[in-house]
Amino acid sequence: MTACGGKDDVLGSSADAALAPSVTNITPARDASNVLVYDPMISATFNEAVTVVGNGASVAVTCLSPCTNPEGTVSVDSTNRIATFTPASDLMAMTQYTVTITGAKSLATGLTLPSPYTWNFTTGAASTAVTVTAVAPGVNSTGVSLNNTIVSADFNETIAPITDPASFTLTCAAPCTSPTGSVTRDPTNRVATFTLTPGTQLEPMTAYTATVSDVRSLVTGAALVAPFVWTFTTGNTADTTRPRVTFTVPATTSSGPTTGVPTNMAVSAVFSENMAPASISSTSFSLTCAAPCVNPAGNVSYAVGTQTLLFTPTAALMADTTYTARITSAATDIAENALAGNQAALPAASDYVWMFTTRAEATAGGNISVTTTIPADNAGNVCPDASINATFMVPSGVRMNPISVNSSTFTIVEATTAATPVIAAAVVLDAATGRIASFDPLNDLVPGVTYTATLKGGANGVKDSAIPANAMTTDYSWDFTAVDCSTTPPVLIPLGSVATFGTFGGSAGTTNQGILTIINGDIGTTAVSTAVTGFHDNGVGCIYTETPLNIGTVNGKIYTSPPSPTVACPTEGTADTAAIAAEARADALIAYNALVAQPGGPDQGAGNLANLVLVPGVYTAAAGSFMVEGGDLTLDAQGDTNATWVFQMASTLRVGGPGAAAPQSILLVNGAQAKNVFWQVGTAATINAAGGGTMVGTVISQAGAEISTDGNVAVVTINGRVISLNAAVTMVNTVINVPTP
Repeated sequence: MTACGGKDDVLGSSADAALAPSVTNITPARDASNVLVYDPMISATFNEAVTVVGNGASVAVTCLSPCTNPEGTVSVDSTNRIATFTPASDLMAMTQYTVTITGAKSLATGLTLPSPYTWNFTTGAASTAVTVTAVAPGVNSTGVSLNNTIVSADFNETIAPITDPASFTLTCAAPCTSPTGSVTRDPTNRVATFTLTPGTQLEPMTAYTATVSDVRSLVTGAALVAPFVWTFTTGNTADTTRPRVTFTVPATTSSGPTTGVPTNMAVSAVFSENMAPASISSTSFSLTCAAPCVNPAGNVSYAVGTQTLLFTPTAALMADTTYTARITSAATDIAENALAGNQAALPAASDYVWMFTTRAEATAGGNISVTTTIPADNAGNVCPDASINATFMVPSGVRMNPISVNSSTFTIVEATTAATPVIAAAVVLDAATGRIASFDPLNDLVPGVTYTATLKGGANGVKDSAIPANAMTTDYSWDFTAVDCSTTPPVLIPLGSVATFGTFGGSAGTTNQGILTIINGDIGTTAVSTAVTGFHDNGVGCIYTETPLNIGTVNGKIYTSPPSPTVACPTEGTADTAAIAAEARADALIAYNALVAQPGGPDQGAGNLANLVLVPGVYTAAAGSFMVEGGDLTLDAQGDTNATWVFQMASTLRVGGPGAAAPQSILLVNGAQAKNVFWQVGTAATINAAGGGTMVGTVISQAGAEISTDGNVAVVTINGRVISLNAAVTMVNTVINVPTP
């Protein structure tokens, strides 16, 4: 008996009487506020192992009407000391909840809580939904390469791991078989990527549908409101063109290093095409300096929509110090082609390296602001398919941070129903200036509806790339109304399978003279392989009649009819490459006819476009020919990065002159892009016969084209394409950069 010194199995000895279990810690804390509505941690820690479910034991979470008590599951950890309640769905925002634990029983003694244990907490505001900022391949893009093994979606914030394969799918209609693959995040956890199963590729000339769903914020748990769905269509060629770096900040100078660079700005590089997000990281980019300087720490990120690498140092750089920035050939495009940098000649992959020296002073500060918008505030004539744009004034003189301009900092809603947002196909900065933000709606705007566009200010809004970043002081909003457009503006011409070609020599071939020619894209002709001379491509032994003085590099592939150019190159000059060339010419003819069909426009320079500044539109040569002679032509997008120019001529196009020493250029300003400029030439085109100068846009001619002339060393640069439907294309020391569609 206990009174005689025995032991009670429940109460223990008189010296060590058992106590009822008790709660020693809770989450959220008592009376906590701003608790997450998604997947909140609701738990209680006991002083001993207990059972909390069954036999009168329970854990309940309740709230007052109109809130509905959440359902959920109760679990315990391996020690049976921590009980956790997991809600089956999101909690209600700005609501007080009560947690009640009843009858928890000690596993050792069988004793229970002497009374229910309760505490309260209050949820915070509803979290902003995760949204898609940009995708690659782009919405409704065409001519996508067959070996495009990566499909990516860039989000407005970091996202949680995607564990369900059904959350990111790629499908196609029968008889096409939907591809399988894996889903991953990039190193910043902001880009989700669907990668095709190794050894597989896309089907030619096929429409694919990508769907992203059930993606949640890594920080708040907020989810996509609805699945994001977009389509793209393949061409019939693989991408063998290595990506290039087209622009850097600080600038790359051939003599190097670039001097006078502020100490407090980010470092960035723009690529010629969409890159594999996972290949852009601290592994493939570095910024270094010589001792006693210490290599700066920082964050490497990649903006899908602007094809931009951004390195943001955690602190300002050292003054009067030379830094070396390096992007290694580990950076690849979405077809897994390695970077062609500036450390080796094509077709080899290599690193891209540039150097700069900081000055003593930092760049000036000052809040950024919006200077112009398209459409303007209260505009009442906005077409349903319009792109919405805003141009920033940046006192620091640096570019905007492309990561900060996204679908949560640039929003559009119906003015009368703010809860109805416009879903963005892409929210991006322009690559040329880094100061024009564009919002491209996924679906057409509704005629008759007034919309409010808002750029977010403050700490969580748009920022420049200074260190520390400068923001807008307040939100900037403007209204506009969509209408049915009685006059259809010029539209982008679908190029189909010819989109990947830098030049196409119709049925007659393509000839290069000089050793400085580089085609960053494909070339082709429906003629036999011997009609292509002075070129080689990435294929082993694929050399097309080169001589020591005539060596042109094709950073892509050459497509011709049989026979093969050399015995060592059996994969080119085949029936397959002939079929691809024929398809490209057919698509070029379709594009040419689409350009002809555009409603005619003015001839503001009486045939000479030199020294003009032209806004977007269709321009028609009244006398049949256009020339750019005696000055450059400027194309002003006025802040609209989707602005399009179509130049129609029944006869010739001549760029350059007067005289043999007067190359001329086409200049793009205020968001104008080379991919949106088209030249329909009824006969032949002559581009800078004197050498030098920069031509912009896609030229499609009926009767061939001549770029520069024999003996010229000054390189002619063409940011676009030169396509001939029938006659040959000849060039001398020419660099062609094919724009990303």
